[in-house]
Amino acid sequence: MKRLLTATAVAVSVAIGLTACGATQSATDATSSASKITVTDATGTKVILDGAAEKVVGTEWNVVEDLETLGVAPAGVADVKGYSAWDSAVPLTGDPKDIGTRGEPSTDTIASIAPDLIVATTSLKSSVITQLRKIAPTLVVESAEGKDQLANMKKTLDLIATATGTTAKATTVWKGFESKLADAKQQLADAGKDGTRVAFADAYVLSNQVTIRPYTKTSAIGAVNTALGLENAWTITGDAAYGLGSTDVEGLTALPDDTTFLYIGNDVDGDDVFAKTLASNDVWKSLPFVEQGAVHRLDDGIWMFGGPGSMEAYVEAAVAAITK
Repeated sequence: MKRLLTATAVAVSVAIGLTACGATQSATDATSSASKITVTDATGTKVILDGAAEKVVGTEWNVVEDLETLGVAPAGVADVKGYSAWDSAVPLTGDPKDIGTRGEPSTDTIASIAPDLIVATTSLKSSVITQLRKIAPTLVVESAEGKDQLANMKKTLDLIATATGTTAKATTVWKGFESKLADAKQQLADAGKDGTRVAFADAYVLSNQVTIRPYTKTSAIGAVNTALGLENAWTITGDAAYGLGSTDVEGLTALPDDTTFLYIGNDVDGDDVFAKTLASNDVWKSLPFVEQGAVHRLDDGIWMFGGPGSMEAYVEAAVAAITK
């Protein structure tokens, strides 16, 4: 399923050698083009850049989003049309070349761009990573990390910022994100909604069967909900990386009666499973939160595996729905 994707993490080691004096300093936006930037990525590979990368290709949407958030218009993007539909909260700028799918990017197309840097994730096959490294310096970031999604989100942002000479911007972005979380948490508390039980999910139909995908407490959305002072209503255990589970309509009966059910769909993906496909389903209609009207579709274009840009959009939409 095309939405099953990504966000974060990387052990970062940065050293900028100044040719004039041989000294070492931390990365800044003013990094000289003559300076070398060395970054250790998620695979343990040291990636050396001649200076701050300007022409950058992103093979995954979360890294593309981070580039845009940092003010770096990517030169190449995997599935441009898909990104524009699913991550419109952080729209593309410039005129990036479509490099193919996220799972199988075209190495020929990437080579034709002649990028300074390629940013990929651990979800990409190692054989593809090997090919990319032959084209240009390639940073590989951890796709997701269920142990601490927000920390990994920040590591990915900081890593990309270091490689592109935008560390000051990254600091501002992250402080803004933390401020958004704090303000939203207070807003929920003021409305008497702190501690609200929330179940976030998406769904799809395969062979006429509805599959529901819970975003458990170890997902990126789950981590944001926890930071907002909300309680995750799912008791299902998600996968180690993304914190995603799987259930069917009957599985929703295990949710507490006072659950607020949030979900994201997209018109490009077909009918709204919850509002249309399940509209005549007796089990769905009998669920207390459905009967109480506590089911809310959030805005399209919020990438559930994105960076601080998407997560801020999610916070706004979720708070608006919960306090409605």
